[in-house]
Order: sequence, then C-alpha cells, then structure tokens
Amino acid sequence: MNSTVCTQLDIYFDRIQDNYNYFRSKLRPETKTLVIGKANFYGHGAIEMASVMERLKVDYIGVAFTQEAIELREAGVEIPIMLLTMGLDSKEYIIDYNLEPTIPNIDILKEFNRVVLNSQKESYPIHIKLDTGMHRVGFMERDLDELIEYLLANRQLKVVSIYSHLAASDDYAFDDFTREQIERFESMAKRIKDAIGEEPMLHILNSAGIERFPEYQYDMVRLGIGLYGYSPFPNPNIKPVAAYRSPIIQIRELIREDGTIGYGRRGKINIAKMKVATIPVGYADGINRKLGNGNIYFEVNGKRAYTVGSICMDLCMLDVTNIDVKVGDIVTIFGDDPSAEFLAQKLDTITYEILTSVSRRSKKVLIG
Repeated sequence: MNSTVCTQLDIYFDRIQDNYNYFRSKLRPETKTLVIGKANFYGHGAIEMASVMERLKVDYIGVAFTQEAIELREAGVEIPIMLLTMGLDSKEYIIDYNLEPTIPNIDILKEFNRVVLNSQKESYPIHIKLDTGMHRVGFMERDLDELIEYLLANRQLKVVSIYSHLAASDDYAFDDFTREQIERFESMAKRIKDAIGEEPMLHILNSAGIERFPEYQYDMVRLGIGLYGYSPFPNPNIKPVAAYRSPIIQIRELIREDGTIGYGRRGKINIAKMKVATIPVGYADGINRKLGNGNIYFEVNGKRAYTVGSICMDLCMLDVTNIDVKVGDIVTIFGDDPSAEFLAQKLDTITYEILTSVSRRSKKVLIG
C-alpha cells in the first residue's frame, strides 16, 4: 500500500473474477458474454482491463468509438470487439482493425456497405441495433422493410447479432414497459431472421437485466457496471473492483490567525490549530469541485478526513487535525469506504459518472 507514490487506481483481479463469476452463475454455459469497455473501461484503464478480459476468456468486448478499439488492437488484444456507437467517420479503420460495427440506421448501413464493397471483403460481420423503446438510436419497426430489403441485396454483409437496449431494467416501476420492450424485440428480430434466412445471436440484457430477467438471456448478454462492482440494488455478491488512492505530499499546521485555505478563501480555519494534508489529485483527475469545503470525506489510516477549501485542478486539502498521519501515507478517495456510489449520492449523480471521471493521467495498477 505505502508503495503508492502517485495518484493511482488500484484494480483487484480477484474481485473482478468474483463479480464475473457471479453474473455467469445466472447464465447458461453456452450464453456468451460481451463486457462493456467503453470510456476506458468505465475509467478503470483500457489496456489493464483488456488483459483481464483475456484471462477471463470473455467472448466480446464492447466499446463506443473506433479509436477506443484501435487502442486495444494496437496493444495486441485479439478478442472480438464490437463498436456500440457507429458514426459517420473512421469506417476504413473498422475493417483495417477487424472490428465489428453496430448498424443503427439505413444511412449508416449504406455508408459502411460502400466501404465493405471497396475492400472486397465477403461476409463482413455487422450487428443490427433495434430501437424497442429507448428511442435513442436503432431501427424502429417501421424501418424493417427497408432494412431487410437492403440486407437481402447485399450478402457481403453478415448479420452476426441483433440487439436492443432496455431503458429501465433497473426500475421495478417500469417492469411492464421492460417486458413490452422484450416482446417487441423478439418480434422484430424474428422478422429479420426469417427474412434473411440466418440465425444471428440475439442480446438485450445489461447488468441489471442479467440480475432481474435472466430468462431473457438469449444468446449473449452485455455486462457493464455490474462487473465493476456496482448494482442499482443492494447486492452483497459483488464488490467494487478498484480503489482510487493518492499519497499525502505535505502536512502543515495552521492557526486561526492564518485565516483561510485555498482558492477564494473558502476554507476557514475556525479552530485554534488545524492540521492540513495535501494530496496530488484534483478536479482534473475526477474529484468534482462540489466535493470541496467539507462536503466529502476520504479515508486515511482508518480515519475519515474531510476536504477543506476548494478542490484545485491538481491538488486537494484535507483536515487531518485528529488523525495520526505523515507524508507518504495513502488516502483512499473511493473504494470500499467511501465508495464511488457514496460520492455519486453526494453529487446527485450516478456511479458511472464518478468512475468514468477518473483521469487517464492517474496510473492504473492491476493487482493479482
């Protein structure tokens, strides 16, 4: 622990493996797993986490953008990579790096097909995204005739999966809507499969869906936030896989007469003597400025140290008046306590935002 000399995210393989096995326990042995690795694997480090995915032998990695996939390929990752967000650029790179794109509408289908034709590839894998109620991207039911006609006329495109995304699988209040989405998905997917005479994989479940609707696992599931140890429901079976930590680089004692601490003089020295520790992590590293001025505590030597003054770009000050600390001691920003979930509650946001805010300049260390 005390070997930490910079701000870093410690990632524990045993916890990742335990979380993965928990979700796999809800699936049939033949059901495939696509692990979501977009946004730097939810802030956990793309290369570090991809190496874990290879050890776990996952079937697919899903990323949002082409550049994320290129980073993995250039690092030697050979797992099939699915692009979840297909834009209008970088299509040539998709083929060059052996990536499998999501096709969400007819315009992108035609654009990508032109690239496939120019490359003279045969049976190039694509994934068809259906809009069953999220109304974000994807083919709607009224688009299927045109989609089917185009697929039949362009057999160099091979549909390897058809999928959709549940809008509220984590909310019991919307269970009827979730089941409506699933019914719509089954109907739309069957229509496509029957028309093209193929049997692509089907998938609709995300992490919450795996927990609550495993009977609809179809051929593959998409495991995201659950793998990283967070669930919208109380769940003792999974644990956060990472701890965000930073070393104390300075400790000083300030007296009441010294007045204030930090930008805008927002940190008040309102006791006779205050001991203040500084750590080299700030809002550029994912520590939201709203967490300053005592709005959150971090953990050091088993004690809670509250922020004092404004969070700076690269630094943060903590009140350690009643804590036995020295320079080099390690402060846990989030892990088991406080958790990323707790920080999210303080900021009235979601855990995803806390995790994905972890800076790329913060070192990622895989342990185990």
